[in-house]
Amino acid sequence: MSLTGALSNALSGLTANTRAAGIVSANISNALTEGYGRRSLEISPNRIGTHGGVWVDGVIRHGDPAILSDRRLADAGLGLADALQSHAARTERLLGPGDDPSSLTGRITALENALVTAASNPASDQRLAAVSRSAGAIATKLNALSGAVQEARSDADRTITRQVGTINQALADVAQLNDQIERAVRLGRDASTLMDTRQRAVDEIASLVPLRSVARDNGVVALFSTGGTVLLDGSPVTLDYTPNAIIAPHMTQDNGLLSGITIRGRAVDTSPDGPLAGGALAAQFQIRDEETVILQAQLDGLARDLIERFGAGGPDMTVTAGQPGLFTDGGLDFAPADEVGLSGRIALNALVDADSGTPALLRDGLYAATPGDVGDARLLQGHFDRLGAALPAASAALGTTARSVVGHGAELGSIAASRRVRADTELSFAQSQTLALKELELSQGVDTDRELQLLLQIEQNYAANARVMSVVDDMMQAILAI
Repeated sequence: MSLTGALSNALSGLTANTRAAGIVSANISNALTEGYGRRSLEISPNRIGTHGGVWVDGVIRHGDPAILSDRRLADAGLGLADALQSHAARTERLLGPGDDPSSLTGRITALENALVTAASNPASDQRLAAVSRSAGAIATKLNALSGAVQEARSDADRTITRQVGTINQALADVAQLNDQIERAVRLGRDASTLMDTRQRAVDEIASLVPLRSVARDNGVVALFSTGGTVLLDGSPVTLDYTPNAIIAPHMTQDNGLLSGITIRGRAVDTSPDGPLAGGALAAQFQIRDEETVILQAQLDGLARDLIERFGAGGPDMTVTAGQPGLFTDGGLDFAPADEVGLSGRIALNALVDADSGTPALLRDGLYAATPGDVGDARLLQGHFDRLGAALPAASAALGTTARSVVGHGAELGSIAASRRVRADTELSFAQSQTLALKELELSQGVDTDRELQLLLQIEQNYAANARVMSVVDDMMQAILAI
């Protein structure tokens, strides 16, 4: 080999090792960067000329597509489980424990105690007023619970709006990055940094909607939901959603009063079995359109049970058909067709209001023509018996088991607690699965110890090539000195 060839080989070696050192330093500095894929230099023997040397083919970005795909699906499952667990815990806190005086069952128990106390001395205006206030507190609690349920629906609606905006922006970003990556690949440039950015954008979508990434030519990817909906294949789709400023109990997707998602003008099924199911976005639709609707129906059923227990045919014989009883539908008699939202409208009959009415009517009868015997506790005892009687519920939302009023309240609390426990279990599983896959993904990433060892090897190679150039220079100087 000529001296010129030796010099050319050493120079190509220096160039390759310089590039390799830059890549190793980038790997080490980005060891904790989210979405960063470890790089390595791809080299091969020089195919140009007769001197040999090394040729830099390009930069390889490492990663396991199968692990990445599984981790993204786990992220979606975690987003779903986390949202549902948060809602389940919120519902449990809303209903409160049975031994809490401010809870629904606590308020019902307080009314039972007030009736017992008043029946022991029916002539006491203070005790009758206590019964009135306890009954009113139940109605007020149901009103508050109904309002809280609708607020939870509104919160879910606002979250959906934000998530849809995030998905649309991320899809647009991925489409733009696809174009830049394709251009870089066609020109033979390193597109690794662009791919890192694209991976983070896709990850952002994946936590909201479970998806699959499909590789196309020149580094481009297409995105599909696991339910089969095209999200990005060339050009991105746009998810259209109309938020609602106010949500009331009667408003649903089915009756057109709440928005769903449309893609290119076509409605998308947002149920747990729909094409976008399985992620944080689907969880918010499940909360808004299913979980809260069920809870609202149960509260409405309990309100109906209260109204009908103390209405016509109840212990107060002065109440006739068409007249509101102890509990009313906003001051009026309840019509079975108006059950939806009843818990938000239930109110104590103003006739026995402790501040503006006559609590003695609890003893005498709501529509008694004349005052009764102040020592007659039969109606108060009748109210107590009626409150504790196990009666079949008229509302289908409360099931078919006959229960007392406090039994219905306790059942709601028990259901909420059971759902929260189940949600905790599902969240724990999702967290464990995501953590395991994340660790597996990171094991494919930058190992700083390995990179430092490689850096030492590069240093030695660089020094060797530099030594070759130095020796060649000495030899050439010797020749020139002849």
